[in-house]
Amino acid sequence: MSTSCVEKEIQTVAHWFQCWSPMQKEDFYKDLVEKAAPPQVDALFDAMKTLNVQDRPPSIFQCQLKLFTQWFGGWTQQDRNSFVIKLAEVDALFVQRFNEEVASLQGSS
Repeated sequence: MSTSCVEKEIQTVAHWFQCWSPMQKEDFYKDLVEKAAPPQVDALFDAMKTLNVQDRPPSIFQCQLKLFTQWFGGWTQQDRNSFVIKLAEVDALFVQRFNEEVASLQGSS
């Protein structure tokens, strides 16, 4: 059975997740919630936040998040749901917290 490109991407991010520190998982959590329930703010300000200049190269974690963002943008809703299911296999409490946060954000908009 052949594994699709998206399935490999999902497996890769799930593997990275297992290796991340609690602080990195928290950063990822915030990023994932923002992707699932985008805030109703001006996109220009968000773009400006990403333009920070650094004297040193990005960390491996920052590169992983950048790749995740690129991949996630190309995934269908079904792919995204598969990703959350895969994450739940790795860390059910993380996904439960994520689902509750997204539900509360969507309920308040």
